[in-house]
Amino acid sequence: MVAWIPHQGAFTIDHAKKAVDDFNKAGKALKAAGLTFCYHNHGYEFSPYEQGTLFDYIVKNTNPADVSFELDVLWAQHGGADPVALLKKYGKRFQLIHLKDLKKGVKGDFTGSTPLENDVALGTGQIDIPGVIREAKRLGIRHYFIEDESPSIAQQVPQSIAYLKGLKE
Repeated sequence: MVAWIPHQGAFTIDHAKKAVDDFNKAGKALKAAGLTFCYHNHGYEFSPYEQGTLFDYIVKNTNPADVSFELDVLWAQHGGADPVALLKKYGKRFQLIHLKDLKKGVKGDFTGSTPLENDVALGTGQIDIPGVIREAKRLGIRHYFIEDESPSIAQQVPQSIAYLKGLKE
């Protein structure tokens, strides 16, 4: 799993093109070795490009047989995307889900950065966690990770687990 595309300043189409080339090469080599290549978004990929975003460009130009994605719902939301809509749009290209929630009222951007205090317990932020879970289950995604980088991890992770256990199918 790759969690960051190296870049200085704003993420551009040139960065996206290099990532596509690297991802396709790495994905092919890893598949030959019996492994799956996944890319984990960080928000900056949702910068506008042509009729969509740079993330759209990356997904459309990587080989679906060799390149998969891990949806980090906080970073998608922070970058201006709708995590549920992304799941519906790209379906089985997503193999993994990072479940995180973004504090209510936080306005996102394309930096791929936000203060750690903006990670909140699942169900207390601005992300449609039930919608994400429902769509991911419909797609057959089997691997979900609670990711909490906040200073309150000891309190928030049990709260997030309890929230997930309380969700109705």
